[in-house]
Amino acid sequence: MTIQRVKPGDFTKTPIEKTDDPDFGTDMIPKERYTSHDFMQKEWDRLWTKIWNWGCASQDIEEPGDYIVTSLGKEEILLTRQPDGTARGFYNVCQHRGNRLMMGQGNATTFRCNYHHWEYKLSGEFENIPDIDSFPQGKPPCGGLTEVRVEEWNGFVFFSLDPDGESFDDFIHPLKEHLGPYHFERMVKVTDWTVEWECNWKTSVDAFNESYHVQGIHPELLYFIEDKHLQIDTYEKHNRYLIPFATISHRVNETTEIPHLIKHAMKEAGMDPADFDGRVSEIRGALQKHKRENGAEMGIDYSDLNDEQLTDDYHYMIFPNITMNTHAEDLMLFRQRPHETDPDKMYFDVQMFKLFKKDEEPPKRKPRNERFKHGERSMGLVIDQDAANLPGVQRGMHSAAFDGLWLGDQELRIRHFHKVLMDYVGED
Repeated sequence: MTIQRVKPGDFTKTPIEKTDDPDFGTDMIPKERYTSHDFMQKEWDRLWTKIWNWGCASQDIEEPGDYIVTSLGKEEILLTRQPDGTARGFYNVCQHRGNRLMMGQGNATTFRCNYHHWEYKLSGEFENIPDIDSFPQGKPPCGGLTEVRVEEWNGFVFFSLDPDGESFDDFIHPLKEHLGPYHFERMVKVTDWTVEWECNWKTSVDAFNESYHVQGIHPELLYFIEDKHLQIDTYEKHNRYLIPFATISHRVNETTEIPHLIKHAMKEAGMDPADFDGRVSEIRGALQKHKRENGAEMGIDYSDLNDEQLTDDYHYMIFPNITMNTHAEDLMLFRQRPHETDPDKMYFDVQMFKLFKKDEEPPKRKPRNERFKHGERSMGLVIDQDAANLPGVQRGMHSAAFDGLWLGDQELRIRHFHKVLMDYVGED
């Protein structure tokens, strides 16, 4: 089956040009990066505390006084909306005795510790210390909460623990240009999960950085996506591949019967699959054309997206741990966070955002974060399949018979990821 692709020179705001594939070599990736406590500590010291980290969606802290607590390793960060509309962030720790200051998500006029009622302004300064006259040394000289750098972009809030680190613009480049046309700020969050997985955070990152495993773990997707012949692009820190949807993989025989996942995509767009019986190869282009012609009637503005983006997954990784499955009407965002102490565990965050049609009613309440362990509930077939497989991968890495990852060309994004990772962590 021939897949029609957008060509350089066609209308597109998101760059589509193929980047040159750098030579990252063919060396084996040592397993110790996934299993070693020592390497885990180096990651904390040299990576997590130096980069810009995804913190929350802007809509999580929409109104003045809104706050949300996000954790990263041993640290918790309190992100909050200020009266002037800006977002700020602080270490979530009371300066009195080290108690966690706030929990979860909510709205407050001040931040008050539940232990001894030390109180802080939204801007972080001390508001009230009960019985201050019983402290002969006075208030702590810090003046209040310890602030972290915060930047807001395209509906998301990022934070950095490095007060002297690189600017957010330098870190995120060139993805502002790439992802801006999706207007994530227009989408509404509909799902917010945190799941503990029994694998290293990079084991999870790797699984979403290649489609080579689709034939093994997700065979049903072979009748909805092209999994092999993909455009892979690597940038200074980040990378992507462009996955054609509403088509059939080159790995399987063509069929005259429309696969059920393609039927579902057609029905969601208001198309009748019966009109394309026996013409499966024409559906992807027809689906793009239908959306382009009917977007305004549905109340969806597709004007900043090219035709491919109306069907396909422009699949981005924001280094080091954000996977963005970007689509015209929705975003599936994964965040892979390290466990506090154990390299064989991680936290997998799933946040889904949707652009609602004019005849659809968005949820009246924001979804609250739901926390559970793998196996306690379903996250949907595809994610469940990955979640079931990855603990076995992690256990296998501890085998004396396994030395490290042996990567092929379809796993270029993994090799690029490790190149950037080691730029931060270093080889010593």
